[in-house]
Amino acid sequence: MNTGEYTGSTLEQLERFSVYESRLKPLPQMCVAVVGGALAAMCQHWSLPKQNAARPLPYLLLLGLVFAATPALAVTVTSCDRQLSIAQPPQRAVSQDINLTGMLLALGLKSRMVGYSGISAWKTPNPELMAQLADLPELAARHPSLENLLNAEADFFFAGWNYGMRVGGEVTPASLARFGIPVYELSESCAHVMPRRVASLEDVYNDLHNLGRIFAVEPRAEALVQGMQQRVAAVRARLADSGPAPRVFLYDSGEESPFTAGRLAMPQALIEAAGGRNVMDELAASWVRVGWEAVISSDPEVILIVDYGERSAAQKRDFLLQHPALQGLTAIREQRFVVLPYLAVTPSLENAAAIETLAAALHPQAFGQ
Repeated sequence: MNTGEYTGSTLEQLERFSVYESRLKPLPQMCVAVVGGALAAMCQHWSLPKQNAARPLPYLLLLGLVFAATPALAVTVTSCDRQLSIAQPPQRAVSQDINLTGMLLALGLKSRMVGYSGISAWKTPNPELMAQLADLPELAARHPSLENLLNAEADFFFAGWNYGMRVGGEVTPASLARFGIPVYELSESCAHVMPRRVASLEDVYNDLHNLGRIFAVEPRAEALVQGMQQRVAAVRARLADSGPAPRVFLYDSGEESPFTAGRLAMPQALIEAAGGRNVMDELAASWVRVGWEAVISSDPEVILIVDYGERSAAQKRDFLLQHPALQGLTAIREQRFVVLPYLAVTPSLENAAAIETLAAALHPQAFGQ
């Protein structure tokens, strides 16, 4: 039974898909060559009268056939450290994780999806989004295998590094390219495969714009980006005279050592936009595990809890409040906690709402609280 876990390469078992695809791909080019050759041959026999240009019908008919057989102009976007060219808008897309899936749904692309993966096992469901996905299959509870994607006959995979793909894993842009499946990588996740300075809201805007181009829904993408930008600008206007930035520690999970966000993960951008300072902003890492000593030495004033997984946000809060080594932290003494869902702290359209919620908690006076 396929559990969706990485269990080693299945490339050799799936070569039949590659052979089948190699037979199909040349067909559009063959059609163009045949029609183009016919046009050239006919042009040798049909000379347009020099004094009467009123009978170009054969030419127009053949030109129509050529244009019908010619693929649309490819769209090229930057995906991490590579250029990704898409010959035509995908019709059988697969998305990974609740946040990436939400982007495709917001862009109105459900009809061009054949499935999604990586939601149920991580316990990150969003009721509104899950209702929209009711008639789409989850191909894998965690990470899709190569076989999952090939069986779905996917023609596009929207994923990221540690969002359905891992360096050296079975499913990567390179492995899927062998089967003609293009991959667009979530910008935030590029920190795992190339140098990056810091996570930014521009990463989300860039992803939306690129997806808009790939699927030929640019106006929809631009409207979503502008909506987010307006909400973020409104928060920043309220925070103009808000005073010092409170120290914030993000707690994702972990008891022996906490899992948190360095400056290359999206919470860095969210905390900054909300008028706070990520106490782990000196770590040139994305989502990362640290020691409790680093948390204690930073003395956070507010703890941001990510709500997802086997343990509820309330259970995570109780664990932190009862941890003997954390009793001296300002956030623990004052019991200042903010809870945000996984969807809101990972790159998504919910980032604007996350900033609003976090800003109101960090600077209640600026929001009349």
